[in-house]
Amino acid sequence: MPQNNTFKAGILGTGSFLPENKLTNKDLERMVDTSDEWIVSRTGLKERRIAPPSMTTSYMATEAAKKAIEDAKITAEDIDLIIVATVVPDMNFPSTACLVQANIGAINAAAFDIEVGCSGFIYGLSIAKQFIENGTYKYVLVIAADILSKITNWEDRNTCVLFGDGAGAAVVGQVENGYGILDNFIGADGKGGMHLYMPAGGSRMPACEESVKNKLHTIHVNGQEVFKFAVNVMNTATIEVLNRCGLKPEDVDIFIPHQANI
Repeated sequence: MPQNNTFKAGILGTGSFLPENKLTNKDLERMVDTSDEWIVSRTGLKERRIAPPSMTTSYMATEAAKKAIEDAKITAEDIDLIIVATVVPDMNFPSTACLVQANIGAINAAAFDIEVGCSGFIYGLSIAKQFIENGTYKYVLVIAADILSKITNWEDRNTCVLFGDGAGAAVVGQVENGYGILDNFIGADGKGGMHLYMPAGGSRMPACEESVKNKLHTIHVNGQEVFKFAVNVMNTATIEVLNRCGLKPEDVDIFIPHQANI
């Protein structure tokens, strides 16, 4: 039963997982018409990790989750809820969160996925914060994991340089006064959906021979529009959160943005 508590939610432990294989800019030079200089000047990237064909999103998520649970000094059975943010689940259903639940033995946890792209971990953290601070749950495991290499068109020089594979996890729970997540800001603009999307594979365009042949199961990006949106909305979100917390930009010691672009 939810309680009227005044404690804050905070991150108790973290974990991550990266595949071993590295794809460098020099490797990409041999695959498409690009160069290390072109990639670095536009993205800042020198290399990205690529999962082997047999690896799944749930596997990466599980490995990151185990490390986060160990770091938080709790057990899998202590977890009340698992949230997995991904756009490349193992399958449409069951959820990747349910697969992780089974893998780690979190027998007491509810589990669900969220599909919010690059903002997935922030959304998951926001949801976890609400459940912790209203007293519904004691421990929430938030995971962001994607194998984007499996939905990347490796013949498209504008997109294949951007994406890699990996997973990160955090255990969210109650923290002492003076610590924790001060605030968060999440939002959406569905009008821009067609600037970053995968055309086929859903009810609008079920998988068929032609959709596979035309590479409609890969990421399609309007890079300029995504860049403009990301830069503007990141500024808006940052100022909004600072204002709500009674802070100014100069009060912030470390600022770590999502690398939408440079």
